[in-house]
Amino acid sequence: EQRGRTPKCDARKAKVASRTWGVQEQRGRRHLSLSTLVSRGVGESGEFTSTIFDVEDVSLAGSKESILRGGRDKFGLLAKAFEGIKTIGVCGWGSQGPAQAQNIRDSIEAAGLSGDVKVKIGLRKGRPSWEEATACGFTEESGTLGETFDVVAESDLLLLLISDGAQASLYPRVLAAMKPGATLGLSHGFLLGVMKNDGVDFRDDINVVLVAPKGMGPSVRRLYEQGKSVNGSGINASFAVHQDYTGNATEIALGWSIALGSPFTFRTTLESEYKSDIYGERCCILGGVHGIVESLFRRYEAQGMSPEDAFINSVESITGPINSIISKRGMKAVYEELDGEGKEIFMKAYSASFGPSMDICYEIYEDVACGNEIKSVVNATNRFDRFPMGTIDQTRMWKVGEEVRAKRVEEDIPLNPFTAGVYVANMMATLTTLREKGHNWSEICNESIIEAVDSLNPYMHARGVAFMVDNCSFTARLGTRKWGPRFDYNLVQQAYVAIDNGAGVNDELKQEFLNHDVHSALAVCAELRPSVDISVSTDEAVGAGKARTQYKSSKANA
Repeated sequence: EQRGRTPKCDARKAKVASRTWGVQEQRGRRHLSLSTLVSRGVGESGEFTSTIFDVEDVSLAGSKESILRGGRDKFGLLAKAFEGIKTIGVCGWGSQGPAQAQNIRDSIEAAGLSGDVKVKIGLRKGRPSWEEATACGFTEESGTLGETFDVVAESDLLLLLISDGAQASLYPRVLAAMKPGATLGLSHGFLLGVMKNDGVDFRDDINVVLVAPKGMGPSVRRLYEQGKSVNGSGINASFAVHQDYTGNATEIALGWSIALGSPFTFRTTLESEYKSDIYGERCCILGGVHGIVESLFRRYEAQGMSPEDAFINSVESITGPINSIISKRGMKAVYEELDGEGKEIFMKAYSASFGPSMDICYEIYEDVACGNEIKSVVNATNRFDRFPMGTIDQTRMWKVGEEVRAKRVEEDIPLNPFTAGVYVANMMATLTTLREKGHNWSEICNESIIEAVDSLNPYMHARGVAFMVDNCSFTARLGTRKWGPRFDYNLVQQAYVAIDNGAGVNDELKQEFLNHDVHSALAVCAELRPSVDISVSTDEAVGAGKARTQYKSSKANA
């Protein structure tokens, strides 16, 4: 046996290899299996339908995709979407668990379903997370808090939101404990990558769906709370139906996304999601920006700037004005905001940085796609007992950042054209790789741009890039530590050397950037954007429900 694999898993393994493309007509709905999608290419089709929700088609850079708009006005349809579901179990209390549990509970209450559907948290008793869940209103007495595997066995819809490392070690027990006909809900396709490496598949008498918010848990909760007064405020999400045993898995997944407060939901696959997600957080979302700002801080200091000015022109410029412009008007608007001299500086920095960034982006994607990066994460988490993960926020640069933020005057933060060129080049390299690897525009825009500018960067602006590097999921934190330095070194050794040696603007790269399809795709996404920005203060708790100011673990220092 392998990782507790059951004989049924062995039988399913043989079936996986023989699957072929197929479209099933079941209960009047069109259902697509993951193997179906993979045979056509990752994320090739973004269309879907629903018998409950009004799905609309949009054109993203000439590609037709389907989306579901969210909003509190859709809560009245949750009763149909969650038909037959009495218990929604939420296992895990890290980044996503507190946020999703509270959002769904609030949505169920707003829909008048509190007496019919309950949200129940599954944790280990005696751990700090148990106390935090209790403080958020989930209690044993009310039947909304219980031991992990009791909740797994009881749930009609089980949201498995434990860490990726924990999923890798516990999934055989979780799958064995689920009742037939239940729905396994994932917010990350990581588990599929682990199971592919292990050569096993999900048991065939359950639904397997994914709803993946394009932001960390605190953003999911914070924007939902803002959305109580502004309909549709929230974090976009992708969804996937990997396995539809009951025939209504699509409706369950869409109901889950609506209950989270997603402004719009787009379709993906588990495989496409984990490839784009693990890849994206190592690139411009977290790892890339970490490498960029560390390299720029040193460069600006070497050129004679004070440590404070070096920090302002690197970190503050990205998380402040550059981020704000991209969030509302797109990447090209950053270039258009500059004067003639600024445009020239931007393009020189962009031209020199794009190739070295693409080099690392391709390496990251292919390591994720072949399973190496997933194995690396699993191996690292298994070493945590001996080698806990340290923090980066005590180095001189980030101590300077604390002083800068304390004295910040928002209007005085410059839009540094060199910084902008390097950062936008990394963002363009991130999304170009995804497109060349066959991902849909909705996934590309959300995984490489929107998640960065509308979720993580606002927290970086309030608390610092180092804070985010030290307080995301283990998978993201490990990837940032591994790949951030690679971006740093490639920029220093290739891009900045080229610029210092007189390299000019690459006209071909310039025209490709100015005329790239991503700009029209982002324009459509901007029209679907919530009307409010996420509101983050410098001293508020990060955990949903004020559960924590840092993510904690017995295995890793946060």
